[in-house]
Amino acid sequence: MTSVPPTPALRFGAHMPTAGGLHNAILSGKTVGCEVVQVFTKSPQQWKARELTDAQVELFLQAQKDTGVPCLSSHDTYLINPAAADAELLQKSREALADELVRSSRLRIPYVVMHQGACGPASEEEALGRLIDSVKYALDHAPDDGSTLLLETTAGQGKCLGYRFEHLAQVLDAVGAGDRLGICLDTCHIFAAGYDIRTPETYAATMAELDKLVGLRRIRMVHANDSKRELGSRVDRHDAIGQGHIGAEAFRLLLTDARLAHAPAILETPKEGDMDPINLAALRTAAGVPSAAL
Repeated sequence: MTSVPPTPALRFGAHMPTAGGLHNAILSGKTVGCEVVQVFTKSPQQWKARELTDAQVELFLQAQKDTGVPCLSSHDTYLINPAAADAELLQKSREALADELVRSSRLRIPYVVMHQGACGPASEEEALGRLIDSVKYALDHAPDDGSTLLLETTAGQGKCLGYRFEHLAQVLDAVGAGDRLGICLDTCHIFAAGYDIRTPETYAATMAELDKLVGLRRIRMVHANDSKRELGSRVDRHDAIGQGHIGAEAFRLLLTDARLAHAPAILETPKEGDMDPINLAALRTAAGVPSAAL
């Protein structure tokens, strides 16, 4: 797959809207100061989308070439539940996840970030088994040399899986897909799930546990989000960088951690009031690098 690989020089970005065409996410990202972007390749509220045309793909790739801003990742849709107990929903979810990998591979997007689903009335262990089979299904029905699938850490809201590092480890070990499967670390989500990263001591403890269970090398990207809710709340509510319960120091610790220098940071913070440039500047300040010229 031909794509612009993530490098330390292309580290900070945001999830950008695609109104009017996928290429507009790239152009908008450039405008607000992104070095990389994340997109939905179709509406997050729909199961299916029109098949991509050659013209759409070319326009998307050309926008990246013209701006120097690559699309690092896509995100699966909100409807997908790869751990669903309902057989019909489970199969639809598996097919939709595989389709997202196919679409993203055609668009030469390196990563697809996936939610791990909710267990509903079933036990976590039973639901994890279905999740594992869903990940295998999606990878089996996507190009071997296509987009890498990333399990996103979750807050654990609504019986969602993925709020414990043990869940991630179990899926990675059972699927055994090597470099085709990795982790997206969401700062708001792990904090809401009970993992503290606000001080050097708590950050070190959390990362030691993550490294032991999962391996920091498996973290391919970071969703950089502050949290509107307190530690261990199990509530997923994103806030602007440094303005929530996590605070600026945690992002300094994370973004100056040499073990994670390979993982670009994507914002999913509220956009009201033209906040993307402000939050991108906050990330660069935390990392100790100059803000990009707009």
